[in-house]
Amino acid sequence: MNSLKQQLTEIVTAVFVAQDYDVQYGEVDVSQRKDLGDFQCNGALAAARPYKKNPRQIAQGVADALAENPLFSEVTLAGPGFINLRLADDFVAQVAQGMKQDASGRLGVNTAVSPQTVIVDYGGPNVAKPLHVGHLRAAIIGESIKRTARFLGHNVLGDVHLGDWGLQMGQIITELERRNPDWLYFDPAYTGPYPEESPITIQELEEIYPTASARCKSDPEAMEQARQATTELQNKRPGYYALWRHFVNVSIVDLKQNYDKLGVHFDLWLGESDVQDIIPDMVADLRARGIAEESDGAIIVPIEEDEDKKELPPLMLVMSSGAVGYGTTDLATILQRVRDYDPDAILYAVDGRQQLHFKQVFRAAYKAGIADEQKVSLEHNYFGTVNGTDGKPFKTRAGGVMKLEDLIDMMITEAYRRLEELGAGEEYPEVEKADIAHKVGVAALKFADLMNHRTGDYVFDAERFSSFEGRTGPYLLYTAVRTRSILRKAADVGLAPGDILPPASDTERDLHLKLAELPDLVQYAFDTRAPNHLCDYGYTLATQFNRFYREHHILNESDPSRQASWLADSLLTVQTLELVLDLLGIDVPDRM
Repeated sequence: MNSLKQQLTEIVTAVFVAQDYDVQYGEVDVSQRKDLGDFQCNGALAAARPYKKNPRQIAQGVADALAENPLFSEVTLAGPGFINLRLADDFVAQVAQGMKQDASGRLGVNTAVSPQTVIVDYGGPNVAKPLHVGHLRAAIIGESIKRTARFLGHNVLGDVHLGDWGLQMGQIITELERRNPDWLYFDPAYTGPYPEESPITIQELEEIYPTASARCKSDPEAMEQARQATTELQNKRPGYYALWRHFVNVSIVDLKQNYDKLGVHFDLWLGESDVQDIIPDMVADLRARGIAEESDGAIIVPIEEDEDKKELPPLMLVMSSGAVGYGTTDLATILQRVRDYDPDAILYAVDGRQQLHFKQVFRAAYKAGIADEQKVSLEHNYFGTVNGTDGKPFKTRAGGVMKLEDLIDMMITEAYRRLEELGAGEEYPEVEKADIAHKVGVAALKFADLMNHRTGDYVFDAERFSSFEGRTGPYLLYTAVRTRSILRKAADVGLAPGDILPPASDTERDLHLKLAELPDLVQYAFDTRAPNHLCDYGYTLATQFNRFYREHHILNESDPSRQASWLADSLLTVQTLELVLDLLGIDVPDRM
């Protein structure tokens, strides 16, 4: 079924067309002035110039026709020609009832008429390095975009896109060779077989990488050795390649554990290494067609266009050393994805500081015909940074980069403290209390991040984010859990939700109208790749329901029909809240 906004747009558009105006002028939006109406149409102002009429005159004619429609209790004009629509209470209840009765369980949210194949690239962790706070936004923004697209009926694949093939691999290999020169992996004459068990743990890798990186920064000879090892690895020298496989395997086990804690799950665990075999042919093809050219011993793709206002550097395909960089693997990854999945869109949830990089890669992909600009949308859905109270990127108290695992644990600990302060679940088993604290802590962390538009930075404040009051994840969880509790108490005394009646108060009416916004809101959040709209909606809905609950004593209501209607309001609200939270990647505990 069409959303309420779509239904109203069709009604208003029909009137504009009947009065010989173009269909484009009938668009209806939620009113920004609730004192004037529930919805508004500003089409008369836009139509005034092409039709050489006073906008107020156009608006009056449309308003007079709309006033005859029983779905509207009031149609008024404001300003130079704004048409304000107030809906009849019966119609408002009818819309809410339709959501409740949606047999598909989708609460009136339609699936896409033309489903797209969408790939979301939203992990970007490096092998052999722990996830840190800088990986947080990519993971949870990408996860929410993926979930929202999938809910809307699109065929969606989430890819972690591991950083597993760059210079850091050569740095680790050369550092290990310094420490363990007798390992079989470093004997160029030995070709295998190599041990199946990794000679190194993830904890050891986490110590080795920063040591190796620091050595290379201070020692040019060490850096050159690391570059050479990287090139040999990329040429699949047996020992290096076998050792590298161990790096990848132990890293993936660790990464999955940490992403699971965060409720983030990928469909594909591919990385830069998975496109290495197609890079030589891709580079040769680009050179043969004149897309790529040689420059000072390197191979590049010029990407500048005539309309550019500032100089754009070319995309580096092959360095003078013979090694390839991120630009090459990212370009080859687009080639692989187009070939294997035929996507309509590839969405990258990656730090905003990579905007130039993706502009280079996307232009090269379109210029080379690797992606058809008319068929495949390549989008960098970038995000800002997580900052401390000093306004700088968030650090540990010691000034180091905080591991994501430690950040999650910190928020769970804070949630546990908050729950104890509230006396919530004191009699629950420890296992359940720990599960509740985990869900509350992760909800606090995710909501605090996602409620900001992804392009902006934000200041991390664990105490504020974990509060059960205000615009926070715990507040939404508490509202959902309490609403479920109301429904359980009603069921215990034989009461059940019934049909939704016309609202008995303005508070209930506002709740119905807010519920009716869900279908358009979900679509808008996906279209803009901006989960903060889901957060805004969820918070407003929770606030309106709590106001409704304070004013209406549901379990003590003497009118059975009205009581059943209010229980239906409660059920529809909690179902909507749980859906929104799920699209944000937030799990709701059964009780608190």
